[in-house]
Amino acid sequence: MWIQPEEVLLAGALWVSERANPFFILQRRRGHGRGGGLSGLLVGTLDVVLDSSARVAPYRILLQTGDSQIYWNIACGSSRKEITVHWDWLESNLLQTISIFDNDEDVTTFVKGKISGIIAEENRLKPGEEHEEDSGKFREAELKMRRLFGMPDEEKLVNYYSCSYWKGRVPRQGWLYLSVNHLCFYSFLLGKEVTLVVPWTEVTQLEKNATLVFPESVCVSTRHTEHFFSVFLNINDTFKLMEQLANIAMRQLLDNEAFAADRSLPKPGKTLKNVSALKRDLDARAKNERYRTMFRLTQDERLDGHTDCTLWTPFAKMHVVGQLFISNNYICFSSREEDLCQLIIPLREVSIVEKADSSSVLPCPVSISTKNKMNFLFANLKDRDFLVQRISDFLQRTPDSSWGDSSPLSLIGHSASSSVPSSSSAGSESVHKGRHYHPGLPTASQGLLQLYHRDTPEDLGPKAMKEKMKEEAWNIHFSEFGRGVCMYRTSRTRELVLNGIPEHLRGELWLLFSGAQNEMASHPGYYGDLVEQAMGLCSLATEEIERDLHRSMPEHRAFQNETGIAALRRVLTAYAHRNPGIGYCQAMNIVTSVLLLYCTEEEAFWLLVALCERMLPDYYNTRVVGALVDQGVFEDLTRAFLPLLYEHMQELGVISTISLSWFLTLFLSVMPFDSAVLLVDCFFYEGIKVTFQVALAVLHDNMDALLSCSDEGEAMTILGRYLDNVVNKQTVAPPIPHLHALLTSGDDPPPEIDVFDLIKSSYERFGSLRSDVIEQMRFKQRLKVIQSLEDTAKRSVVRAMMTESAFSIEELEELYCLFKSKHMTSCYWGSSSSAVERHDPSLPYLEQYRIDLAQFTQLFSALAPWICGGHTPTLSARLFKLLDQNRDGLVNFKEFITGLSAMYHGDMTDKLKLLYKLHLPPALCPEEAESALEAAHFFTEDEPRESSFLSDLDNLRQQEVASGEEGKDGEADGEEKKEVKDYRYYLRMWAKEKEPKRETIKDLPRMNQEQFIEVCKTLYNMFSEEPLEQELYHAIATVASLLLRIGEVGKKFNNGTKKAETTAQATPTARALPVNLQEQEGPGDTASDEAQMCRALADAQLEMATPQTSDEDASASSYSVVSSGSLQCEDIADDTVLIGSGEHRRGSVLDVDWSITFEQVLASLLTEPPLVDYFEKKRDIHTKMAACKAQRAVERQTSSTSDHELIQLST
Repeated sequence: MWIQPEEVLLAGALWVSERANPFFILQRRRGHGRGGGLSGLLVGTLDVVLDSSARVAPYRILLQTGDSQIYWNIACGSSRKEITVHWDWLESNLLQTISIFDNDEDVTTFVKGKISGIIAEENRLKPGEEHEEDSGKFREAELKMRRLFGMPDEEKLVNYYSCSYWKGRVPRQGWLYLSVNHLCFYSFLLGKEVTLVVPWTEVTQLEKNATLVFPESVCVSTRHTEHFFSVFLNINDTFKLMEQLANIAMRQLLDNEAFAADRSLPKPGKTLKNVSALKRDLDARAKNERYRTMFRLTQDERLDGHTDCTLWTPFAKMHVVGQLFISNNYICFSSREEDLCQLIIPLREVSIVEKADSSSVLPCPVSISTKNKMNFLFANLKDRDFLVQRISDFLQRTPDSSWGDSSPLSLIGHSASSSVPSSSSAGSESVHKGRHYHPGLPTASQGLLQLYHRDTPEDLGPKAMKEKMKEEAWNIHFSEFGRGVCMYRTSRTRELVLNGIPEHLRGELWLLFSGAQNEMASHPGYYGDLVEQAMGLCSLATEEIERDLHRSMPEHRAFQNETGIAALRRVLTAYAHRNPGIGYCQAMNIVTSVLLLYCTEEEAFWLLVALCERMLPDYYNTRVVGALVDQGVFEDLTRAFLPLLYEHMQELGVISTISLSWFLTLFLSVMPFDSAVLLVDCFFYEGIKVTFQVALAVLHDNMDALLSCSDEGEAMTILGRYLDNVVNKQTVAPPIPHLHALLTSGDDPPPEIDVFDLIKSSYERFGSLRSDVIEQMRFKQRLKVIQSLEDTAKRSVVRAMMTESAFSIEELEELYCLFKSKHMTSCYWGSSSSAVERHDPSLPYLEQYRIDLAQFTQLFSALAPWICGGHTPTLSARLFKLLDQNRDGLVNFKEFITGLSAMYHGDMTDKLKLLYKLHLPPALCPEEAESALEAAHFFTEDEPRESSFLSDLDNLRQQEVASGEEGKDGEADGEEKKEVKDYRYYLRMWAKEKEPKRETIKDLPRMNQEQFIEVCKTLYNMFSEEPLEQELYHAIATVASLLLRIGEVGKKFNNGTKKAETTAQATPTARALPVNLQEQEGPGDTASDEAQMCRALADAQLEMATPQTSDEDASASSYSVVSSGSLQCEDIADDTVLIGSGEHRRGSVLDVDWSITFEQVLASLLTEPPLVDYFEKKRDIHTKMAACKAQRAVERQTSSTSDHELIQLST
């Protein structure tokens, strides 16, 4: 390629001149191409270690002028062919022009200007590319990666690092390239080349460790091997990027939306040296995720920036040091010291932002006032003016919302919204009439618990007084720290939460701490509209919801009537409609029913959104991946904190059993309700770490009993009885019976455990757990869990296909990996259909991965035993149509294996049957046939044969009705009996139809002449690479001739009368006619070198057929007019003359009445031993699969046409 001219002082160092003229020199890098010796090896090693551009571009063109010692590099190339094109252009376009210049400086200026102009024009003609965003050094590295590893332009490099790769005990110094979809390494030291490509989707574990053998290294594990990389300049940055890319790959395996999201990764940004736009975007994404997790914000929130500052805290009368974060909808603050202070200010609540007067005590302050009269003072801001401008910009974009303006508590309190139904007019009632959800519903204004406690007399007992004291403590807290979304959150807030949230404040504070309140405030009316859209729709999710509605806390009176059940139905159905990817999962009903006790319907819905999409990610999808990930984290935590118990529990297999039910329902299903709801309080404030702490505390309290257990059942009983007796002695509500406790209490119940003591002990013993550490552990487990699920899917598919194919388990596993790899590659680098269309994790394992025609053709060419040269794509397209039973343009693994198994492991009859079907509809489309009329006739003729049993049933019913009308005089009773009998008979037939039955050769339709020609074409191409090529050609010519005669005889037999009439009318003019086979075969290719062989084959066939014919059956077809023509691809010369007698054939007109059956084809082929041997020969798929796996490496080597690569490949 042309490059911006750059100075070169030593033109001969490490380069060899190959061509020269008075102004230009073409050079090759020493050691590249033939020979090179020791100096070439040293140069190659230096290029790799020093990251020289000569490794990717070993050819260059220099501009030289007169006696000047300075040269200018103006072009470089990766191959001789590429650089020669540039050299020829210079000689033909510039050499004559610059030879007339008198001054050398003018020559240099002219050439440099010309080259710069060419580069500018090339860049202008490349619309939509963002090359200017990345630095030149980085673009060079990206080109190098694509050339070394054979990657297409769609593969984006994220970053590259110098490091050592340990191959055995020897470190190989080279370069590690991290792209969006692959980890690649390349090293070239003293002639030893090391190339490694690992797709991120194959990574099962990433570890950073330091040992004596591998100091400060990163271990990348796949299913089959481990790779160690060390000697990084900054190992932490490298490892973080690896984690991010592996995490993206796991998301892609989990759902398809990740592909769409990651295709648009690059964002405009400030260009940094040697850092890609993609790397900057991934760093920004990581910061976004941390920011959203820290403040419980929605997924669409984007961090704009953060800065150090101080916040004046009126409750402590001091300035707190921390960081200020600004995003498109929020201003957030977090203290440097954990739990000292946290603040979230939604921009929709902000009324005034102003710069206050600076002083030595309060430098650069900014004051922010909110609509509910709270004032926040930030100081020590480095760039105050810019910060205020950014906040002003975001405020201008924030839509004015009157939602909640009337009262600061209207979004969170129940009192303000409880007056809505009474104040609504008759007109608004008529508007809401007929809607499933409207403000007039009891659950639209208050929680179910308030509905059922409304009529109970006021309790003045000690428990009630304790509850009143809790409420008063919270009211004092609100007066000091504020109330609502802008409340200061401090260690005092945590203490109050751990002591239990009062029932009347529970819904409000759950909304506040989970972040659901912000989402609800920014989506007014969303829930009501969603309910209207979702109700009445029928799906798998709605069926499961209906089934589980009455299983949701049946012991609670709120769900023993239609009010609670209807509210639960609306919330679950609305969420299933909002998020079809999750839909509905068991355990969601239990959690949602608890939310409805304390919140209104709409609040419960947004809390469910916060739970499923932010606080418990991937918990409630079809494969409960999130719960399985946290189960693995819990095992790791048990091993770290309770090592002795961990070993014993692993032997019993208890941890995996208990943790799923504990985590999925937040202990609600295994603990008395009044106790579990206190854990939910802590969960909404602290997040998942509380669940882990309490689970560890439960194991610790039962350690001695568990260590003495001998089996899993005994351990489960101990833990179950312990949790059943965790009680809340401070609850005011009447006790709700816990079904599990009633069933397992026994005669001697264990002592009661106070839930507050359990929570306190969990914080004392395991309070050191940090959220960021848990996230790190989650990532590690996510790799294991998703890869484990993929392995489970593979085993399930292989097990299911074992009975339907003759491949071994190892072969099926290998084929599945190749099939999946082809699918994933097309997802990375684009395809005719999107990833979402071809991968649906909700489908059965056999149908999850699907490939389109382009991918199928590639696999067919690599794996199928029937390779037909240029005819292969046509044959694979026909097989694709035959296998694509539901006509969606995609083939799943089961269909793929069905076709491949018939070719490899079927007997001769099965193979011929498949070949026969490939030349009948639907495999042979009408466009491939030469006569539209003939094709239409064929489809019309064969439709009834291919129709399903149901259509046959309809026909029979019509006949039955017709016969019933004719026999009206029969007895009515008899007719009724007959109808009943026939109806059951048809049902039995339909059941039998559904049973898998083996297709017999008699079920196959007849083949017409055009289709027979296509069969002959396929066979001709199939034999072109066989050792016994000539014998097979003669055999197929004989069989074709025989079948044509059979077809002629059959035509005469079937249509004797019609044949006689048409023969009498025909005028037998010429006995020999030249037939233009190109016209007969349709618009085909021109005559090629292959025509010589084709003509010889045709002549040989004519000589063989001539003595066997007699005057009685001497028709044009019997002399192989069609058969010999059909043996050619479409390459027979125009002057080929085939001799026959009898009827003549004009142009492309073929016999409509000519047809043969599969039995006739089979019987004819059995007469020729070479054909029998060919189709009965056992084929080995192992060599094909090995070649298919190595194909990427071969493509990588041959992607360049340089001499060096071609020599290496040949050796």
